[in-house]
Amino acid sequence: MKIAVVDYGMGNLRSVAKAIEHVASAAQVSITSDPAQVRAADRVVFPGQGAMPDCMRYLRESGLEESVRAAAASRPLLAICIGEQMLFERSEEGDVMGLGLFPGDVVRFRDAELQQPDGSRLKVPHMGWNRVRQTLRHALWDGIADESWFYFVHSYYVAPRDPGLTAGESIYGDVFTCAVARDNIFATQFHPEKSAAAGLRIYENFTRWNP
Repeated sequence: MKIAVVDYGMGNLRSVAKAIEHVASAAQVSITSDPAQVRAADRVVFPGQGAMPDCMRYLRESGLEESVRAAAASRPLLAICIGEQMLFERSEEGDVMGLGLFPGDVVRFRDAELQQPDGSRLKVPHMGWNRVRQTLRHALWDGIADESWFYFVHSYYVAPRDPGLTAGESIYGDVFTCAVARDNIFATQFHPEKSAAAGLRIYENFTRWNP
């Protein structure tokens, strides 16, 4: 099994690849900036971190956009953090257009709304561990208890126009979508590679998933 981790210059690629190798030792895991290698892979992981305008620019300049689109149309694709955001139409961060594979926008946490029950303020970015409520039965949640803890680092999150896309929610001041799924695509705002056993199980389930 060939798994390509897409390298367009923005992402925590080495730790992603090591996590996949840990749970799928027989798989051939490659970090690649070669569109042909992405097209030849059986499964594709699409990470991203940093600012979405930079991620979109680097993706397009790298020549990898079409191979990512082809993977999204035909093979199991796991998008992570900014990779998840890039699947949507537009981001408030720099007012940049995404890939438009899913309907909806990427929006920023509103500082005025970020209060804890005791009235104290929450800070942006949302950084650290938080619980995830599974809102959709999905193969990638297999073996992971509902309300498990995952690791987040972000100031923006996806707001799907189709509620049926949401596969997981978390709370930071208010409820927000932190995982989406449709057909052969699963995407998370949290970082599975930084999320201990639950995160490793996401990767393990991805290597076995046959949508």
